[in-house]
Amino acid sequence: MTTQSAIFVDAGFLLAVGGQHTAGTSLRSAFRVAYEQLAAGIAEVARRDSGLPLLRTYWYDASRDGLFTDQHKRIGMVDGVKVRLGRISYSGEQKGVDLRLALDLVGLARSGAVSTVYLVSGDDDLAEAVEEAQALGVQVKLIGLRKPETRIGLASVAEHLALCVDGITDLPAELLESTFTRSVTTGPLPGPGVHSLPGTTAEPGPAGPCPPAPATAAAASAAPQHRPVPGPSPAHLAGSTGPLPQVPPAERQLVYSAGHEAATTAAGHPEAGDSALLRAVGEVGASVADNWYANTTQRELTELQADRPLLPPEIDRVLLKDCAQQIGEWKTDIQVVRRALRASFWDRLDQLT
Repeated sequence: MTTQSAIFVDAGFLLAVGGQHTAGTSLRSAFRVAYEQLAAGIAEVARRDSGLPLLRTYWYDASRDGLFTDQHKRIGMVDGVKVRLGRISYSGEQKGVDLRLALDLVGLARSGAVSTVYLVSGDDDLAEAVEEAQALGVQVKLIGLRKPETRIGLASVAEHLALCVDGITDLPAELLESTFTRSVTTGPLPGPGVHSLPGTTAEPGPAGPCPPAPATAAAASAAPQHRPVPGPSPAHLAGSTGPLPQVPPAERQLVYSAGHEAATTAAGHPEAGDSALLRAVGEVGASVADNWYANTTQRELTELQADRPLLPPEIDRVLLKDCAQQIGEWKTDIQVVRRALRASFWDRLDQLT
């Protein structure tokens, strides 16, 4: 067996953890990433831990029809990084990413090409692949961000996966803070087919975002342009979210929680009436709305409003993921909590528009 290492990166996991840590949300449009420096930093973490040369870093993500986007091409051009893509289904769900990572992990172990694998993921579905690679003589270690307030002390890592691996190496918070940058914009930007005059920015008026009138545009171009100032961090939104979201009375629905063996009803759940819990949920929904609104286009906003109250899967997934980070996964499974979360998103969007 060759004495070298390889790194397997679940991009969805890494970007969610980095976004949560630096921008307060896993919404990808809310932050920018210096991928070359991030990949180099993770490689250095592995080298310091093992002292072994690095074969390569495998980067797993998903895209429409499994085709390379411009972002994936930029990542793939980084030295020592190989991009492996799954698909994004019509409903917005990732398909084939975990399976591709698991097959590659076991295949690399079986070939004897590496002696140590570093895994940047928190997905419990990878536990069996980890154990198979270990049975073939490969050490598998996690690289994770420390989060002392969680049960296992790691951000977004399944406990079963953490118990399966041979060791855990810290992902430095400083690396995330130096490679993730929060996006700063002023609101919906003109999208395809929406035109604005050079040197002007479309800003929302009382009735919603719209291009400025000609006189206003002329005045704006003559006035000095100021750099946008970032709004409050999502961690400090408690004072700006207003009253608790109005959630319709809960129906008697079965809700299955990942942390409980039996089913409970939303109306009868002991957590359903917790005002502190619902307030925290409202802050998460408002935070996601703020970040999405600040980095969207006029056309995307119009399309979102047209489908109301339905939310696109990519926004709903961010809401649930960010909420789970704040209050835990099993509480996020409560139906009343989910309804309050989505209601708070719409309430905040109404305030912004």
